[in-house]
Amino acid sequence: MKLPENLSKKLEIRKQNNALRQLPEHTNLVDFTSNDYIGFSNSKLIFDAAHQYLVKNAIFYNGATGSRLISGNHQVYQEAENYIAQFHQAASALIFNSGYDANVGFFSSVPQKGDLILYDELCHASIRDGIQLSYAKAYKFNHNDFEDLEKRLRQAQSDNLIKEIYIVTETVFSMDGDCPNMEELIAVSEKYGCYLVVDEAHALGVFGSNGQGLIQEFEAQDKVFARIMTFGKGLGCHGAAILGSLELRAYLVNFARSFIYTTGLSPHSVATILVGYQNLEKENKNIKLLRENIIHFNQQKNLLGLKPIFVRSKSSIQSVIIPENEKVKAIANQLQEKGFDVKAILSPTVPEGQERLRFCLHSYNTKDEITEVLGLLSNFIF
Repeated sequence: MKLPENLSKKLEIRKQNNALRQLPEHTNLVDFTSNDYIGFSNSKLIFDAAHQYLVKNAIFYNGATGSRLISGNHQVYQEAENYIAQFHQAASALIFNSGYDANVGFFSSVPQKGDLILYDELCHASIRDGIQLSYAKAYKFNHNDFEDLEKRLRQAQSDNLIKEIYIVTETVFSMDGDCPNMEELIAVSEKYGCYLVVDEAHALGVFGSNGQGLIQEFEAQDKVFARIMTFGKGLGCHGAAILGSLELRAYLVNFARSFIYTTGLSPHSVATILVGYQNLEKENKNIKLLRENIIHFNQQKNLLGLKPIFVRSKSSIQSVIIPENEKVKAIANQLQEKGFDVKAILSPTVPEGQERLRFCLHSYNTKDEITEVLGLLSNFIF
């Protein structure tokens, strides 16, 4: 059956703009693309430990068999959620099937009609999608611009019909790799009596003494209403958890549709999450290696005169702005031909003129690999 004509036209426009997305094939190139920041996804130690945990506890199920409210709340969930809450110094943790599910579930159910959501303009698509499903009013503020945020808060104060205000941001932004000034943001949030919600997807495993995230690095866990921790990045597996009060957990179990109406994660998936967290607590060698590589990357880009075209970042995400889809794709292809897996991020994923190469750094990248790929980049650009 043919695709409807209006859909075919949309695909054709993407092709004409050099913006058509396609699934990539697996390669053996040097990894500067994946979110596996500390190498947990390819850790045989974690793989074996998750298997041993299941065997030891006589858990031989391949699936959850239903939603968590029906038959899918298997015994691994409780142990994992208790461990995650303790690790993050939170009252509770509630596991969702993915970071997307967690954000959609939270923002579609928690802010109510009459409430206001103020979110950073660069927040992830999953946050925006959840907000669109909410009955609350929502406005974006300029990226990491708390003067603009305060301006909107002052306007909101004059509206007596607004009940509660939620401020939403990320600790590490997925495209720029930069971080907000959390101390300043918390001060603004407290000044206006707001509920602060923070997505830590790209901070878990990267910031904090044992990869707890940026909020705990600032010892601000008691000043945040909710934290969304995603496991598909630094933890190297799948799923997510929302951290918050016991009352928030109970509310989400009752009203978050992306939690209620979906089959739970398999015991193996949850066991992998649990073992991943146990490894974060036991061993921070990989985190230290990652941080050394971030420092080396920043030093090398300065030496090569590349600093002005990179977005300022001290995280594992480093982006170099190369406007125009065709141009950035061409440079990405050149790097791949030389053996380095670096992906081009095209518009409309980012705004026109903000097309970029996005380097993801890992604990397992070598200093020589970093030096070589940046040297090639310099040659191709200059």
